[in-house]
Amino acid sequence: MSEQSIVHYCQKCLAANRLGQDHCSRCGTRLMIIVEPPAARYESSESCGPIDEHLLERISLLESKLSRMTDRLERTLDLLLRHAQNSYFDRSLLKTLIGILSEDGVVDGTQLERQWQRRCELDSAAQEQSARRQGVRAQISASYRGADRPTFEGLINEGFLLIDSGDVDRGIRALQRASRLDAVNRPLLSFVGEHFFRTSRTKLARAYLTRAFELSPKDNHVLLLLGLVCGDEGEAQRAKELLTTAARRGGPSFAAHFGLGRLFLAERNWRQALRQFKRALAAKPSPEAHYALGCLYYELQQDELAARHLLKALELDDDYSEASQLLGLVYRRGGRAERQATTFRTSVGRELVDNRRRRAADTEKPVHAPLTRTLGKSKKLVTGGDLRLARVLREEALKAFLGAGREEQ
Repeated sequence: MSEQSIVHYCQKCLAANRLGQDHCSRCGTRLMIIVEPPAARYESSESCGPIDEHLLERISLLESKLSRMTDRLERTLDLLLRHAQNSYFDRSLLKTLIGILSEDGVVDGTQLERQWQRRCELDSAAQEQSARRQGVRAQISASYRGADRPTFEGLINEGFLLIDSGDVDRGIRALQRASRLDAVNRPLLSFVGEHFFRTSRTKLARAYLTRAFELSPKDNHVLLLLGLVCGDEGEAQRAKELLTTAARRGGPSFAAHFGLGRLFLAERNWRQALRQFKRALAAKPSPEAHYALGCLYYELQQDELAARHLLKALELDDDYSEASQLLGLVYRRGGRAERQATTFRTSVGRELVDNRRRRAADTEKPVHAPLTRTLGKSKKLVTGGDLRLARVLREEALKAFLGAGREEQ
């Protein structure tokens, strides 16, 4: 049978329509495959049972819904394509304007692009934080087992509303009051402990994270933060145990291995510190890990390896002044004075250069690497001393805390 002989009968007026036609040519009704049993359509004496009729009606209903959904998806796709085209034209216009302004010396195109990308990253991070807070809020509410739920819910709602509006301190105080109503609410204790870890209030962080860890010993990221906090509170042995367990359970972790490296560094156990910093570098290549290895190799009198790591750190971040200064000391000790002077001039100001040279000229006192020179001067064994390293360590620990899934007890 040819396609021309196949017709589609309208379910309403029974008019014959060509195959592939969407609407009836007589009454304009949208054509469906099946809407009624054959007996009613063709007026024959045959009849279908009630079950057959029901199935046929269901098929027609599904066809109608599928057709409407297809139309909506087509309109949505058209809108998305228009939006993408408009965005492309807007970006082209902005690039053209930036190019003109850069040529006239009004703006620095490279700096503007960098700041714009940074702003986009901050906005994206803020959206992720907001979405995460909503999830934590739901977990806290679901974990409540006390008798005064209305009061507890009121404090939780107040706390998160204040945090979302930017009044973080008052919001955290409201959550602390809520924790007194439910001392075994692990998501709440973890969230508050994480906040105090981020703001370097180690005593409060240790108190809340310890309670959260006691309730859920398998929560690897609470274990990680607690290990770092214990190190800053002077509990070196417990910190090493916690961080070692965190690294063993969660796999390679920059924060765990770097924290262990700092702890062994405080004990002047160069070999163990070197091993941990190498593992941190393997977990996440970064200028800070290369710099830490450069400091250790400098202390171990292995200048070639120290220079290699310091050059790599400067390759990743040419503004890393500490790495550049230490590289100058490496070159000086190796008798490469010209290279030392060039390194200093390209990274730091002349005043800093002169100060460093005067210190290096004092042969009676050994010149230590910046990372090891602060040993014993800070009670914070993990994050103390070098502010840049401390900031990176906290950021990486919190990134692991936020990004990876937690093991539930």
